[in-house]
Amino acid sequence: MAKNPKKVAHEVLEALGGRENIHRMAHCATRLRVELKDDQLLNKEAFDSIEGVSGYFFQSGQHQVILGTGFVNKVFAVLVEEGVAESSEESGSGQDEDRDSSNKSSIQQLTKAFADIFIPIIPVLIATGLLMGVRGLLLNGFGMELSDDILVLTQVLTDTAFTFIPVLVTWSAMRKFGGSPVIGIALGLMLVAPQLPNKWDVTFGNAEPLLLPFLGFDIPITGMQSSILPAVFMGWLAARIEKSARKRIPEVLDLILTPFVTLLFSLILGLVLVGPLILGLENLITSGIMYFFELPFGLGGFVYGGAIQFLAITGMHHTIGPITVKMVAETGYDLINPIGTAAIAGQAGAGLAVALQQANKVKRSNMFGSIIPAFLGITEPVMFAINLPKVRPFIFGCLGGAVGGGLASILGIAAAGTGSTMLPGLLLYIGDGFFQYILVIIVALATSFLGTRFAYREKDASESNASMKEVKSS
Repeated sequence: MAKNPKKVAHEVLEALGGRENIHRMAHCATRLRVELKDDQLLNKEAFDSIEGVSGYFFQSGQHQVILGTGFVNKVFAVLVEEGVAESSEESGSGQDEDRDSSNKSSIQQLTKAFADIFIPIIPVLIATGLLMGVRGLLLNGFGMELSDDILVLTQVLTDTAFTFIPVLVTWSAMRKFGGSPVIGIALGLMLVAPQLPNKWDVTFGNAEPLLLPFLGFDIPITGMQSSILPAVFMGWLAARIEKSARKRIPEVLDLILTPFVTLLFSLILGLVLVGPLILGLENLITSGIMYFFELPFGLGGFVYGGAIQFLAITGMHHTIGPITVKMVAETGYDLINPIGTAAIAGQAGAGLAVALQQANKVKRSNMFGSIIPAFLGITEPVMFAINLPKVRPFIFGCLGGAVGGGLASILGIAAAGTGSTMLPGLLLYIGDGFFQYILVIIVALATSFLGTRFAYREKDASESNASMKEVKSS
């Protein structure tokens, strides 16, 4: 029987204390993320009996209700229609956000900022990655030969998003920080303007940078193709400049002067003065991470595969997004993808071991509903609804991710794109590393499944829940 979004929305709202108790509501790929006016009105136990809710947890000041990919959009749409929540286009900026951010640490604010900027971009990158996979399937899997014209068209489909990634980032950053998104698009286009020397041509000695005299020094200026952090900085800076200009420029001149001032000063500061410094920092960070993943004996993959889900608990895994995007934009490959896939497979294996222990058919069915999305690359339902509250399965899930991630590093496999993991990610390995990728998934899943199967019993659940409360309170 299909789940009823309207019925689920009303029951979730009641468990949250009613519409009057909602301060702010948003959603990600799998969860409703809610801030309440009075946490005492929350009825946690009610979520267990709502058909369609896979789990609930509290993190970083937000009550998060796991509904699953696709279904969360339908439930959120009902809440928007009934005036309980604001649509994504209307929320995410303004004084409320500034006030709430003051209650969070600098790391939490940075992590949330990266998440808010890159989550809207991810669907485009996933689609682009799958298109790369389809082309690989046609060329390498079926042995098709494409004409030069058709090949160019496929390159338009697969390369455009990464070539102009600064445009997507500045648009999203402007939207996040309360500026005009269309100005963000214009700034992003300026970063990759054809009039500027291409960054890669300069890097490989095929072109010379522009030299701008400044205080007795020549500042080299190039385009910022595939650059991420400079685009984030440009979006943040432009939003600040635009807000400041609107406060000072008379309303009659606002339409003309505000965009002019924003574009002029953002370009000078972002592209000429501060941008090159941030670009250098970005290159240094990327080089360090690449070195880490190339450590001998798969050590880098082992550490990342085991630790990434700990970062996911705090939301800090979103800081990896800019790195993977830049990696694919510059090299065409994503070294982190198979290791992240191993981490997801580890959690799936642990959750599967727990679900098979359940004697209650309804409870077992709900658990399988949380496990299935993991095989599509979405780990939050199985991790937050099953493994993390029981502690031990989560630990064994991380162990599976570590073993699988180490194997991926030893094998040296990489995805020909980014965004897709687990079964959808198979398309990214056609022609290079396909069977090794499957082996990594099997090893990670089997390690966590067997470890959980032998070391965890459902009778330990009450003890594990008590331990989890201690972890959250510390």
